[in-house]
Amino acid sequence: MDAPSLPSQMEILHLRWRRSPYEIKNLKLRDSNFTRLCSTKSMLTVNESFPGPTIRVRKGDNAIVNVYNYGRYDVTIHWHGVKQPRNPWYDGPEYITQCGVKQGHNFTYVVLFTAEEGTLWWHAHSYWTRATVHGPIVVIPAVGTTYPFPGPLEEHTIVLGSWYRGDVMIIISDAMYTGGRPNTSVAPTINGQPGDLYPWSNGIN
Repeated sequence: MDAPSLPSQMEILHLRWRRSPYEIKNLKLRDSNFTRLCSTKSMLTVNESFPGPTIRVRKGDNAIVNVYNYGRYDVTIHWHGVKQPRNPWYDGPEYITQCGVKQGHNFTYVVLFTAEEGTLWWHAHSYWTRATVHGPIVVIPAVGTTYPFPGPLEEHTIVLGSWYRGDVMIIISDAMYTGGRPNTSVAPTINGQPGDLYPWSNGIN
């Protein structure tokens, strides 16, 4: 694994020029075992969680995100709904703005939250790895401002996803090889759990 990537002097000057605070996040991709619906499988996750961790920033912040790839596949990360003005090389679509982060390497993203506010999400942008590599982004109002409505008493982030019995990368590879349709998911998930209507939804009957 390469040494941790830090912002270059040019990036640091850019952040200071904007006079915006910045947050440093570390996302570590690796295979982890998860049990759902009576079976256990190994799948690519971030920080050994499914879904991945929440990135929480303020409007106007810049997030410096170090992605370390300990997994089996080359992966990029996309910041869905973030405009990234004049910053397209950190947008994340594989083979469009960058090559995948190779196994055993790391890449540092600079994500500019210039106009966004509310709940967005980040996800892998390399084939079907996004099925297990994703998480929420919560952008709260800038300092000195507030929501355009009464502030909520509580906040709970809900991430909707899908659960596949097999390795999602093998599922899509087999479909592309045969020309058939890929196997569909066996259950929807809410914050990584299929729910009480499914037996052994979280490994406990």
